[in-house]
Amino acid sequence: MLVLAVQAAGIAAWLGSGLGAVVGAQVAFFGNRRFTFDHAGAWGPAWWRFMGTALAGGLLGMVIVGAGVALGLHYLLAQALATGTSVVLTFAVNRHWTFAG
Repeated sequence: MLVLAVQAAGIAAWLGSGLGAVVGAQVAFFGNRRFTFDHAGAWGPAWWRFMGTALAGGLLGMVIVGAGVALGLHYLLAQALATGTSVVLTFAVNRHWTFAG
C-alpha cells in the first residue's frame, strides 16, 4: 500500500504510511482476534479498542516515517523502523487491553 501510494499516486510517504495502517488494521483485527489472542468475547467492543490502538500505532508510524524522511532516510527504511516500533507497542496494548480476558 505504501509503495503504491508513493510511487503510483505521488502521495507523501508519511500519508501513505497512514493509509497502509488503516487498511492493515482491518485485516489485522480479525487475524489477531482469531489466531494471535484466540479471543472469544464480543467482537464489537474489541474492534473499537483495536481500532483505537491501531490509530495510535498508525499515527506513531506516520511521525516516525515523516521524521525519518526529513532526516534523509529512504521512506521504506523509515517505514521499517516505524513498523517495528508500532508492532511491539500495539501488541502489548492489544494483549493487555483489547483482547484481555
